[in-house]
Amino acid sequence: MAAKTIKLEQIGSPIRRHHSQRSTLIGLKLNKIGRITELPDTPAIRGMIEKVHHLVRIVDEQQAGM
Repeated sequence: MAAKTIKLEQIGSPIRRHHSQRSTLIGLKLNKIGRITELPDTPAIRGMIEKVHHLVRIVDEQQAGM
């Protein structure tokens, strides 16, 4: 089974946001505007993205093939 990945970019600042949103960004390996990270496409990651959807954007979704 091929693992799907999501590439995220932070587009908003966590300043003046609730501490749980700041923690979620850190959990997504994001902490500066413009930073890009690649994560596995799992329901947990999708839930975290939904929580901070106004601060991040999905750059690319891809399926890793063999």
